[in-house]
Amino acid sequence: MKKLISGLLITAMLCTMVSCGGKKSDTPADKAADSSAEANADAPAEEATEAPTSSAEAGSQLSDLEPLAVAETGDAYLAIADSAFKKQYWGNDDIDSNNLGYNAGIAHITGNGDYTVSVTTDSNGYRFATTGNKDDASAVPTGLSFMAVMIRDGETAFPGVVITVNSVVVNGNEISMTSKPYTSSDDGKETRANIFNEWQTKPPKDGRCAEGPIYADPANDVLADYGSAYSAQSIDRSVFDAGWNKVEVNFTVSGIAE
Repeated sequence: MKKLISGLLITAMLCTMVSCGGKKSDTPADKAADSSAEANADAPAEEATEAPTSSAEAGSQLSDLEPLAVAETGDAYLAIADSAFKKQYWGNDDIDSNNLGYNAGIAHITGNGDYTVSVTTDSNGYRFATTGNKDDASAVPTGLSFMAVMIRDGETAFPGVVITVNSVVVNGNEISMTSKPYTSSDDGKETRANIFNEWQTKPPKDGRCAEGPIYADPANDVLADYGSAYSAQSIDRSVFDAGWNKVEVNFTVSGIAE
C-alpha cells in the first residue's frame, strides 16, 4: 500500500512539473504569430495619416494671411465702414472689426506735406475673414456708412494739425466732392477729417481748416465767411452702392510746428 501511495505521489509531482514549469510546444501558427509580433516590434512605427479637415485647412490658410495694419501714434489711416458695418477698418488690432485692415495703407506723419491712406479687399486676410477662404473674393463691400481720414493721437502729437482732403479715389476712379471736409476731434485725442459722417449734422466747435477756424463765433454758432463750404458729408455715398474694392484718399497735412 505504501509503495502504491508513493508511486501515485511521484506521478502527480511529475505531472505538475511538466504543466507548470515546462514550455508548451509551438505550433506552426504560433511560431508565425510570434515572428510577426517580433518583426512588428522591431520595425519603426508608421506615422498616422489623416484626411485634411476643415480646421486643418483653415489653419493652413491662416499662415498665408498678411499682418493686420495697426495705426500707432502719429499714423494716419482711412476709417471706413460699408452700409452694414460688416466690411470695415478702424485702425486698431481688433480682427473682428477690421477685416479691411489687411494691406491697408497707413501713412506715418512726419511733418507738413502730402500723404495717402487706403483700404483694399485684395488681401488673403480680407477674403479669409469674410468668406473663410483666402481665395474666395465674393464678399464685395457695398454702400457706405462712414469714412474719415484719421490721425492716431493727432491732437496731442500734432496740436492744431489740419487735414485737407485733396481727392477720393474709388476703384481707381476719382469721385466728385460736394463740399470740403473740415478737421476736428470727437474725443480730444484722435484727429479726423470726416469725408462721410451722416451723424455729424454741423461742424463741431473745434472745427478747423487750412483757412482757419470754421466758426467766427463758436459760442453763437456763427460760421466764418468760408465756413459754409465745409461739412461732414463731402461726397455722394451712392457711388459706393454698386460695390467697391479699393478706396484711396490723398490729403495734405498742415499746421504742424516745425
